[in-house]
Amino acid sequence: MFLDDTGGTMDYLINLTKENIQQVVDTSMEKMVVLAFWAQPQPESVQMLQTLEQIAQAQAGRFILAKVDCEAETEIANYFQIQNLPTTLVLDKGRPIDGFAGVQTEQQVNELLNKHLPPLWVQEFDAIKQLLAEGELTAEELTQLAVKLKTVYASAQQAAEVGLVMADVALQQGLLADAKQLLAQVGLADQDSYYQNLMAKLALAEDAADTPEIRQLQQSVTQQPDNLDAVVSLAKALNIAHRNEEALELLFAILQKDLGALDGKVKQAFMDILTAIGQGNALANQYRRKLYTLLY
Repeated sequence: MFLDDTGGTMDYLINLTKENIQQVVDTSMEKMVVLAFWAQPQPESVQMLQTLEQIAQAQAGRFILAKVDCEAETEIANYFQIQNLPTTLVLDKGRPIDGFAGVQTEQQVNELLNKHLPPLWVQEFDAIKQLLAEGELTAEELTQLAVKLKTVYASAQQAAEVGLVMADVALQQGLLADAKQLLAQVGLADQDSYYQNLMAKLALAEDAADTPEIRQLQQSVTQQPDNLDAVVSLAKALNIAHRNEEALELLFAILQKDLGALDGKVKQAFMDILTAIGQGNALANQYRRKLYTLLY
């Protein structure tokens, strides 16, 4: 753990000195380090350092920025044979692998970093996996993770490894239809033990969701489709079994014909299910928008 100038921890932004240089070299075995050589009398080097600091802060944790004040640390500057300021070096596995002299724009620096670093989405994805591995999460926390995963999934161009974690979260949320759809998109080459584990969990969840009560209510609705009380009861039972899309679709089909059906009980059941699913849930948002089109 490195310290910043105030004594607080700042893992990705440090001042390189003779005292911690070995620690930095050792760290570069696991995480890429960017060495920024600068000196106060050289305005261009101060400008370059500020650009690098902004990038390091924006990508906090993607790499470590080690700042070398060449006035105070002449031995380090001499060791790396620094001739001009500013100079920036990329350190990987204890040795420089890339770099540049002079001032470059933020875009140019990012282009250089992207040649050597994993994509930006990998860092956020790793953080999400760490949260999942730490233990039980609340419904709200799972919803927040699902939203983040959706963004990561798009950035990762629908990578199977992200899709599997999304399916895992969907199963924990009880969103069986979402999990089933995600797992169906996983190609044969990516159907590893994690995939098999999720498929088994999905099968068990689907069995548990198909209760005798639901089957009986489905039979009643089939025999008496105009019995709206039976439809509402079926929707509530489906909601309890986490079959929310089916429940909402049943009720919405009635509301499309009559918003005040069953003296408003159908609409109330619909709203209760939306509230139970939660504000950030994609399915809830989808059906909330559908209801608004009927209301307005």
